[in-house]
Amino acid sequence: MIGKYSWVIVLACLMMFTVNAWADEAAMKKEMDGLNERVEQLEKKLEQAEKSRAGGWSALEDRITLKGVMAGAYQLQSVSGPSEAEDTGRGALPFQPEVSVKLTENDQFFFKFGFAAGNGLNPVNPFLLAPWAADLEDDVKDINGRNRDYLLTAWYKHTFKFSEEQSLALSGGLIDATDYLDENAYANDEYTQFMNEALVNGPNAFAPSYDIGGAVEWAYSQFSVNGVVMGIGENDDGNAYNFYGLQLGYALETPLGEGNYRFIFQKCSEAYQDPTETSKEGKQCVLFSFDQALGDMIGAWVRFGKQDDDAKIPFQNLYSGGIDIKGSLWGREQDNIGIGYGYLDGGNQGVDRTQVTEAYVRFALNEFFALTLDVQYLEDTYKSGAGEDVDGWITGIRMTAEF
Repeated sequence: MIGKYSWVIVLACLMMFTVNAWADEAAMKKEMDGLNERVEQLEKKLEQAEKSRAGGWSALEDRITLKGVMAGAYQLQSVSGPSEAEDTGRGALPFQPEVSVKLTENDQFFFKFGFAAGNGLNPVNPFLLAPWAADLEDDVKDINGRNRDYLLTAWYKHTFKFSEEQSLALSGGLIDATDYLDENAYANDEYTQFMNEALVNGPNAFAPSYDIGGAVEWAYSQFSVNGVVMGIGENDDGNAYNFYGLQLGYALETPLGEGNYRFIFQKCSEAYQDPTETSKEGKQCVLFSFDQALGDMIGAWVRFGKQDDDAKIPFQNLYSGGIDIKGSLWGREQDNIGIGYGYLDGGNQGVDRTQVTEAYVRFALNEFFALTLDVQYLEDTYKSGAGEDVDGWITGIRMTAEF
């Protein structure tokens, strides 16, 4: 009987062994699949973590921008006129780093610092206008009588973008009115363009810098409107005052190139001595600032304006202009030559007229450094009995690093 079913027993054992082997193999395969799945999940997590770290650092780099300018200049003056005027040379080295933090596409914090060694010729030259309009050593200390040193601007800006052509930006904090008023493509930067005060901004105007205030910038297509309100801690008479400024701009595209045409109005509260020094008066002025490209190599600019004479002022009227010649004319596109002239008169402090002529050639050494050779001729003419006329030359060299 046993022999009859022995093959059945053997077959059953073989089947049991086979089933067990299949079961073990299936369990092992399942375990291996689970292990592979866990390894893949771990690799994905590691990859995501690495991307997150890289993305976070990249986002941080995109949000924070460090820029700035450093310029060293040495100027020599040769003057004739007052006996106390001397032929001498002085240098100065201002450094202005900037930090921009872009929180979102429309929100930005901005900080600008100013450090400087030396005051150059500004304190010792006999002319009414500064031969270098930079923020030098004395300019970055006790700013506007606020007992604040070195921090020039610190503001927050939010921009509303209504369309591709229309935007509105609101800024508030420590601001510089000249960042929004009296702009000019060829005569607005004392570190890379003209050095003399007469050709950087309108010296018969009085847009203040580096104090508490707010600004509005509206742009629509080719039109723009900038408005500034500031509270200034102290003027040259030791009085606090409020400042209000408005600029209307129009950008014009012509076959010759782009042009910008601006009208500027400035006004401040009654904080200045009148000519008799018996009362305080306010100030107000109007300016026009135009710049126009005349082809690929030449640009021209003009700035003129008038202020009232209720307060003590050295100049009432300004007429200035010049040309810019790009280095592509001689095969160096980053170089340029600037030639400018300024005429000021109409003040009530004994000055009949002031004339400034300046020419410079700027050589771009690389994308960061540029060397400028500069020459100025200045002339102050006084009304009879009001002072001694003075004229002379100021030559200079300026090395600028922009980063």
